[in-house]
Amino acid sequence: MRNTAKLTTAVLAAGALTFGLSACGSSGSASDTSGPLVVAASPTPHAEILNYVKEHLAKKAGLDLEVKEFSDYTTQNPATEDGSVDANYFQNQPYLDDFNKKRGTHIVPVVTVHLEPLGLYSHKVKSADALKSGATIAVPNDSVNEARALKLLDTNGIITLKDGVGNEATPADITKNPKNLKFKELEAAQTPRSLDDVDAAVVNGNYAIEADLKPASDALVLESAKNNPYGNFLAVKDGNEDDPRVKKLAKLLTSAEVKKFIEDKYAGSVIASF
Repeated sequence: MRNTAKLTTAVLAAGALTFGLSACGSSGSASDTSGPLVVAASPTPHAEILNYVKEHLAKKAGLDLEVKEFSDYTTQNPATEDGSVDANYFQNQPYLDDFNKKRGTHIVPVVTVHLEPLGLYSHKVKSADALKSGATIAVPNDSVNEARALKLLDTNGIITLKDGVGNEATPADITKNPKNLKFKELEAAQTPRSLDDVDAAVVNGNYAIEADLKPASDALVLESAKNNPYGNFLAVKDGNEDDPRVKKLAKLLTSAEVKKFIEDKYAGSVIASF
């Protein structure tokens, strides 16, 4: 998920207007399943995966798929809520839970497709065990990703977090820190750029891709896709899960063909979750 604006307010407003008209009986409403399925998606890897489905699988399955790229991920759930798009593909469960709670939206997951694994990277050491006492680790500064970064370190025995800590964990929740590690909180996009200035950094999968980092070979420790709550999924407004077009897309997104596409194209930077 990225945080730069691409679709203009005018486009979103037009989408909202279209939905308003459709609610009065025009074609293209949420209940009209005869038209194309319009899916909002972040550019990488979400729209790339959807476009693979559109170009190679959708026609044979009888699915008319339209992919709309949104670089500002904060606009995708509202667009899905108001009917400007039929579905979206960009987020994980902790993000959605927080968004629904704060914004009053009613978005629900349909099927989990992939994980962009968080990894610990370094230009100075070759293994996590080689981190020196007092080393500085850069972590994302937004609440969900900072907690996720600290959980990664906890899972791999680098630190220990307080029992029961949730998705808002901060360094204050560390109960054991054998190497007296220090933490530098940065915007997620800045973490790969900090690698020359810190001893190691926890980097999101999409930013690892942009920085030419290869998680499967470069990460000192890496998230596992199995039972991972941060998998990215196809989502719709509550009540639209049974749309036959959505069901077709969900099946295609979790097909063997898509799994192979993800493995071949992303080489571990993106991991299929099915």
